[in-house]
Amino acid sequence: MNPVIVIGLGLSPEDLTPAHRRQIEAADVLVGGKRHLDYFPGTRAEKKVITKDIPAVIAFIRAAMTRKKVVVLASGDPLFYGIGSVMLNAFGQENVRILPNISAIGAAFSRIGMAWSDARLISLHGRRDDAALLAALAGHRKIGILTDTVHTPAWLADFMIAHDFKKFEMCVLEKLGADDEAVRWLSLKEAAGSEFRSPNVVILYRTPPERPAPPPFYPGMPEAAFVHENGLITKPEVRAVTLSKLRLSAPDLVLWDLGAGSGSVAVEAGLFIRTGRIVAVEQHSRRITHIRANRDRFGIDRMTIVHRVLPEGLDDLPAPDRVFIGGGGKDLGRIMAAAAGRLGAGGVMVVNTVLVQNIETALSTFESLGFGVEILQIQVSGGKKMPWGDRLVPQNPVWIITGTAPAETPPPA
Repeated sequence: MNPVIVIGLGLSPEDLTPAHRRQIEAADVLVGGKRHLDYFPGTRAEKKVITKDIPAVIAFIRAAMTRKKVVVLASGDPLFYGIGSVMLNAFGQENVRILPNISAIGAAFSRIGMAWSDARLISLHGRRDDAALLAALAGHRKIGILTDTVHTPAWLADFMIAHDFKKFEMCVLEKLGADDEAVRWLSLKEAAGSEFRSPNVVILYRTPPERPAPPPFYPGMPEAAFVHENGLITKPEVRAVTLSKLRLSAPDLVLWDLGAGSGSVAVEAGLFIRTGRIVAVEQHSRRITHIRANRDRFGIDRMTIVHRVLPEGLDDLPAPDRVFIGGGGKDLGRIMAAAAGRLGAGGVMVVNTVLVQNIETALSTFESLGFGVEILQIQVSGGKKMPWGDRLVPQNPVWIITGTAPAETPPPA
């Protein structure tokens, strides 16, 4: 059996080396996209166009390679989101030889003179992975993206605007390697309203922030790290346990912090919620200013602050996956019921209270809602220096009560 030779064309046949060309000239069968095959009108080889029916193409190559030399033509670098991986999976490493070339992404960064060793690379060509795209937007300053005729630069700009990732400049590089290639820098708004020629590549560059870098940041920050009112703040150790009970396991969750106070829980949730949304709801104007100051100091861009008296006004907020209620007072039951009405299946609600009466309120409300319930009492004692040693000073005990909404009932078989 002859090995399948997979050759990257780079941006065009002009990028082919003599070694590449010798393999193409010796081919009995040339496989590739129609555009690629048209580059070689004078070849003696049989031509096979790659269509969307990849299994049929694999079957054709498998039959041909037993007696003929098969060369597969690929765009850019065959192993960068290309046909090379398909060939390796189909025929095994021992039966495939890859001859790489420059990738479109590498060429794009070179065109604009920007290093890309620290860039995040994403392909939207024939695929869509919102989670990977959102994670890249949340965590990287440079992003290189392969597009297609569906996931165009305009589509990408709309997606970014809809998910509130607006602090990027976009460079669209059209028809790289062609005589009429074009390179354009645009704002997201400009890109959303434009048309682009295919093929094209997008490079995103995050606009440097105007504010200074945030201070060190971790779960259970000391009280002094936050602006707050006269001790009205979730204590650091309780905050850390509360964040654990909220199960912030996915970066795209929506969290409500109801009765947010200083916003310390909401702010620290921003360590985990990188692509979702945090909504801090508070009724007192002075505390609203504290939440805003804490949000801005730690750079939690995905937090919205809402000035509202609970339990009213929850209907127009984005539906939550997680809810934290830090007290609630005499209205705790009503607040829990209103929030539960918006909480998705399998969602988590955590109630912290220091009031004995509200322990029963939280437990009975969760029971009436059909939630699974876990209750934890935590009491922290901190060391205090004495003339010849240390003693422990206890803080108020706090009850942390976690409710888990029922999962959706599967449809009958």
